[in-house]
Amino acid sequence: MAKTFGKVVIATVIGYVAGLLFAPKAGKETRADLKNKANDLKSEADVKKAQLKRATKEGVQSFKQGAAKVEKEARGMAKSATNSAKVVQAEASQLASEAKERAAHMKHDSEVTAKHVKADFKRNIK
Repeated sequence: MAKTFGKVVIATVIGYVAGLLFAPKAGKETRADLKNKANDLKSEADVKKAQLKRATKEGVQSFKQGAAKVEKEARGMAKSATNSAKVVQAEASQLASEAKERAAHMKHDSEVTAKHVKADFKRNIK
């Protein structure tokens, strides 16, 4: 779109200059008209430059604010994930400890049961 706009501006300037050059005015008047038009174009360009500068500054400021917000959110998520990982690790450690204790109880109960079965078997075989 910027290229098209630039082409339109250039074509307009060329048409204007050609019209001035071929118009039935004195050279002095034509030069004055060209100078006035050049000054007008410079003023318009200065306005556009100022608008572009302001828009760029505002865009950069918005980008920085957005980036800071995203960074803050990412840091919060990372902290939350770290805390969650610590909780999960603690729970896993506790579950492992409980499983180990239950396995020891099961082993003990199995050994007692095996002794009882062995004793019952011996008693019934005699």
